[in-house]
Amino acid sequence: MITIQEVTTKKQLLQFVKFPFKLYKDCPYWVPPLTKDEMETLDKTKNPVFKNAEATYYLAYKESVIVGRIAVILNHLEINEIGKKKVRFGWLDMIDDINVTKALLEKAYEIGAKNNLEYVEGPVGFSNMEKAGILTQGFEELNTMITWYQYPYYANHFEALEYEKQATWVEYKLTIPPTIKERFAKFSSIVKQRYGLSVIEFNSKKDIIPYVDTMFELLNQTYNSLQTFVPIQQYQIDYYKEKYFSFIQPDYVTCIQDKKGALVAFSIVMPSFSKALKKANGSLLPFGWYHLLKAQKKNDRAALYLIGIDPEYQGKGVTAIIFEEVQHFFNTNGIDKVETNPELIENTAVQQLWKDYAPKKHKERSTFKKSL
Repeated sequence: MITIQEVTTKKQLLQFVKFPFKLYKDCPYWVPPLTKDEMETLDKTKNPVFKNAEATYYLAYKESVIVGRIAVILNHLEINEIGKKKVRFGWLDMIDDINVTKALLEKAYEIGAKNNLEYVEGPVGFSNMEKAGILTQGFEELNTMITWYQYPYYANHFEALEYEKQATWVEYKLTIPPTIKERFAKFSSIVKQRYGLSVIEFNSKKDIIPYVDTMFELLNQTYNSLQTFVPIQQYQIDYYKEKYFSFIQPDYVTCIQDKKGALVAFSIVMPSFSKALKKANGSLLPFGWYHLLKAQKKNDRAALYLIGIDPEYQGKGVTAIIFEEVQHFFNTNGIDKVETNPELIENTAVQQLWKDYAPKKHKERSTFKKSL
C-alpha cells in the first residue's frame, strides 16, 4: 500500500532532500547537490521566491519506507500576471513503480483543481532560474550542478500516464581548439570598432557586484520571448547575488560595455563541479570543500552557465567578442572540454553560437504536461 504524507517538520524536509542519495547511491552518473543548499532553497523562511510562490512537499511511503517525493508549486507571478494557469511540480524522484509516480502526481492534481488551474507541468523549480526537465537522452553522462539526473524509467512513467512533452532542452559538448581562429579574432575586432564596444576588466570579485543587477536585466530581455519565461524579481536578484556571486572568479566573467559604459552583453562560465560534487556526496565536511576548491582552481572542464545580450545588439556579432575572451581564458587555463547548460530546443540562435566548437548533442530533457 502506498501512502502520501505532507512534509511538515525539519526532520521530514531533511528526509525529502536525502531521498535521492539512497535512490541513486550506486549510480555513477548522478551528481548529488549540497544538502545544505537544498535545505535552504526549500526553506520557506529563507528563499525569497516564496514572496510570489508557494509550495507543498510530499513523501511517498511503502510499508513505512520512503519510496518517492514531490514538490507541488504555485508561482503566483506566472499564474496571475503572465496568465499561465499552471500548477508546477518539481523535486520528483521515485522508485520504479508507476503507482508511486501516479500517487505523487495526484497531489499536484488536487492543488491545481483547488486553485482553478488548467494544467500541471514539470518537473520544474519555483522559477526559470532553477533545474527543470526529465532526462530523455544522455543517461550515461554526468549531470551538471544545475541539472537533475533521472533514470530512464521516469520518462517511461509519464508516457504511460499519457502526459505530453511541453518544453524540451538540449545540451552540447564542445571541443575548445588550442588557439583562437584568426577569422574569429578579426571579426571580434571589427565588431568592437563598429559599435564602440570594449571588454570590462575585473581585478577582483567585488568589481563584479555593481554589474549583477544589469546582468539579470539583460537575462530578462534576452529570454522574454521563450515559452518558459518568468521575469526575475529584484528580491531574487539580491538573493542570488549574496548566495552565489561572491564565489564566482573574475576570470570566468566576461562583460561588454558600449562607449557610454553601459553593459550590453555578458557571459558567465563555471569550472565543472560534477566530479567534485560526487566526491563531496552532499556535504562540505570533512573534505567536500577541498574537492570543490580543487575543481575551481584546476580543471580541464567548464560549463557555459549564463549568457545575456541587449536586444539592440543581438545579431550584430557581439558574441564573437565574448567567445574570443572566453576561449583565451580556456586556452590559458588548459580547459579543452566545455559543456553547455540546457537550452530550449527552439532557441536555435543560441545553438548557432557553438558551431565553431564541434558541438555534439549529448543530453536532452523535457517537462511533461497534462490538462486537469
